[in-house]
Amino acid sequence: MHVVGTAGHVDHGKSSLVQALTGTNPDRWVEEQVRGMTLDLGFAHLRFEDGLEAGIVDVPGHERFLHNMLAGAAGMELLLLVIAANEGVMPQTVEHLNILRFLNVRRTIVALTKIDLIAPERRDETLRLIRDELLGTLAEGAPIFPVSTTTGENLDALTAALHDALAALDARDADAPVYLPIDRVFSLPGRGTIVTGTLMQGRLRIGDGLALEPSGKRVRARSLQVFGSPRDEAAGGSRVAINLPGIEKHEIVRGEVLADPQFSARSTISVAFRPLPDALPLLRRRNAVRAYIGSAELLGTLVLPLVPDKDEAVHGELFLKSPVLAFPGVRFVVRRVSPKTLLGGGEIVAGDAPAAPADVRDAAASVVLTILTARGAEPADAASIAFAANVREDVAARALAQLVETGDAMRVVRPEAYVSMRAAEEVLARVDEALAAAHEREPWAMGLTSLLLARTLQVPEPNLVRLLHAFAEDGRLVHRSGYYAATGFTPKLTAEQRTFFETHVPSNPDDPFVPGDYNAVAAAVKSSKIAGLARALETLLARGVLVRVGEYVYRGTQIERMHQMLEAFIEANGRMTMAEFRDLIGTSRKYAVPLLEWFDGRGITVRSGDYRMLRRRTGVAAPNV
Repeated sequence: MHVVGTAGHVDHGKSSLVQALTGTNPDRWVEEQVRGMTLDLGFAHLRFEDGLEAGIVDVPGHERFLHNMLAGAAGMELLLLVIAANEGVMPQTVEHLNILRFLNVRRTIVALTKIDLIAPERRDETLRLIRDELLGTLAEGAPIFPVSTTTGENLDALTAALHDALAALDARDADAPVYLPIDRVFSLPGRGTIVTGTLMQGRLRIGDGLALEPSGKRVRARSLQVFGSPRDEAAGGSRVAINLPGIEKHEIVRGEVLADPQFSARSTISVAFRPLPDALPLLRRRNAVRAYIGSAELLGTLVLPLVPDKDEAVHGELFLKSPVLAFPGVRFVVRRVSPKTLLGGGEIVAGDAPAAPADVRDAAASVVLTILTARGAEPADAASIAFAANVREDVAARALAQLVETGDAMRVVRPEAYVSMRAAEEVLARVDEALAAAHEREPWAMGLTSLLLARTLQVPEPNLVRLLHAFAEDGRLVHRSGYYAATGFTPKLTAEQRTFFETHVPSNPDDPFVPGDYNAVAAAVKSSKIAGLARALETLLARGVLVRVGEYVYRGTQIERMHQMLEAFIEANGRMTMAEFRDLIGTSRKYAVPLLEWFDGRGITVRSGDYRMLRRRTGVAAPNV
């Protein structure tokens, strides 16, 4: 089996194309499906009539989730580059191509999506422009297939090309030691801990003794699945799910490696590094970097014998703050610490591990770091640090910028301040633990507020809020409607809770826009013996499944339908009165007036005298829980 990886700009149709090719929506989270934006790695099984199989890894396109893209990119062999015909090559397209040139991609196919949005007479010119824009990239000269997931145009030809390209790939080395970077960890009732990843090399069998690196824990493969199908063994190139008994989910994180016990993790690695041409002005002999190896993201220092002046491979050393399992031939990518500009990549090479580099911080930065460390998780601004360090504020500011760049400090906002990275990571570990417990205890709840987290962790809420904001901005937590949750978590109501709300907020096909009485629903929630009902109501309101409008409560689907009807009417007529809206939805004035005020309050409509006009065009999402 081989792995096909998608790449491309956000909203160019990667997930829709995967679903059209495989019948599987790779977006695992409800939030991804509602927003139409991939946030984390998605997976699908591609099968052909002659028995050929492949795994598809669908990666996020948005730059905020590039770290998730990198976690899944290492296993790609065949690149399916997705470019929307109506937009062309975009910044994230180029970013993905720049990254993948340093990894394991062996062939590229271009899917030119949304071709139905381009007039037939413009297609040849569009194809020519795309070919020109891909010159000098990994996709130069790659076959281009104009397709449409809406009309089905050319999907058969793309499927045939994928088949032929996969059949031409050489098999991975099944006799090599097992090496599987972990990209997902979860647990199943009665089964225990499950890890998934792409088996980069080797052959994995039920009963095999393996090592988790860098922790060094010994584990055993109790069972294997390849895309849901039980197997006795899996060969290199497979997307594998492995049941590991005797170890808890929280003991494993994305970035660890499941490997043959002969391997061991290292913090110092010899590399053949090739810089990205655009990054040459940014490189120095010592470079603070984020290194991406397998599915791991690690802070460290890339040391080069000289400052490169052209994009040719140069021998160097990676000194990492945390050990990682890597051996000659493994590919890697490095970015700056902040901002996260791509610098280049290459592969691990054989070589002696030299001594760690000397501390690159100057005296002021060392003093500032000592002060930050002493303050723990309490953010400090440049002025207070300058006072404590007995230096000018501009000197403190330069030292803080250096510490952020080297990954020793983290910047928070509102207002701008700094904490030591060690303290921030310790807080994040405790937040993750608290959220995991909350999600297990109340799976129907949105998560925890900053106030509840502060009480649980016994950290002042004003300090914690600033750290949580930074973690959420970095994609390491999810922040929705005032609640924080672990990435990958989606609230799910129990059957009893779902039945309660379906009963108390019924849907009447004969009178589709009559709401429920919110106070009656709230009273029924309060008097009910059903566990967690109040938190479940909060979740439904926060996610828009239920919508409160004054004294009434609607289903989100009702609001969405009324919004569509309202918008269509005003677009056709220019404006709308309350009476026209009342008649449009077949209801009474007592419902129509608060509804229009609700739409006004959300900036969907604007009132002028007796009329409403559209203010902006925004859909009202109605997700399911």
